[in-house]
Amino acid sequence: MKPFTRLVSTPRPWPLGPAMASALWLAACATPPPEPPKPAPGGLAELMERPGERALFEGIRAYDDGQYAAAETALRKALAAGLQSGRDRASAHKLLAFITCTSERLAECEEAFRAARAADPAFALSRSEAGHPLWGPVYRKTLP
Repeated sequence: MKPFTRLVSTPRPWPLGPAMASALWLAACATPPPEPPKPAPGGLAELMERPGERALFEGIRAYDDGQYAAAETALRKALAAGLQSGRDRASAHKLLAFITCTSERLAECEEAFRAARAADPAFALSRSEAGHPLWGPVYRKTLP
């Protein structure tokens, strides 16, 4: 009988073989690092702590209630306070355009539409808004 011998092998640094190890290494390098987690969006209470956003909210509410003088005051206050979002600034300018157009202040209306587009290059009226008989023609005049 042969004596029992044990085979001892030296561990290889890459047990998968050099070709497989290289492929895995290349794949790991090609994968972009994960994006850092996005901060949780602030709630309405947090927004209402900012003077500009609070004034915008008040302006929208006054506009919806038909209180156009109060809406204009609040919207101008919101813009002066420095709204953080370009989209919010465009919304304030849009409502100011509607108010000034219906008050037959057409130069101010046109200026408000131009300011809305400057604040948010993607700004556009909806089809029904653009077709309005008072501000629709002024809006179309401001299109690029």
